[in-house]
Amino acid sequence: MDHVAILRKANISKGDNLLRDILDGRKTIESRWYVNRISPWDKIKRDDVVYFKESGSPVIAKAKVKKVLQFDRLDTNLIKEIVKDYGHEISPSTSKEQWSSWAKKQIKKNYCILVFLSDVEKIEPFNIDKTGFGISSAWLTVESIKKLKL
Repeated sequence: MDHVAILRKANISKGDNLLRDILDGRKTIESRWYVNRISPWDKIKRDDVVYFKESGSPVIAKAKVKKVLQFDRLDTNLIKEIVKDYGHEISPSTSKEQWSSWAKKQIKKNYCILVFLSDVEKIEPFNIDKTGFGISSAWLTVESIKKLKL
């Protein structure tokens, strides 16, 4: 399976640039935190390919999935444990104080997916057609990326 992860644009006020950190090899885990079980829950596995783009921009990178961890029934303790164990690999520019503040806001989330990345590479940019996935979809799953390429 192929996947497209849509990331928020680099945020100067937050001091992060997620896509740059993926390309630099500093961000080695892509995480998704949800209230409901939505894509890629139970749809992503080892050796799948994830393509990356920032919102409103073309796809510019891809990576192979090395491992996937899924957590359900999140509570304050589990969220803190995930952040403690994997936070630096999820967002390497985020301080402990920022993580602590962020984690407190996640208490209404029920699910967390950690996608461990390998073989990250910059690729020739291309646009995609999200028709049928919903305007606010931030993760797309398809059999082949060719179905989305414009």
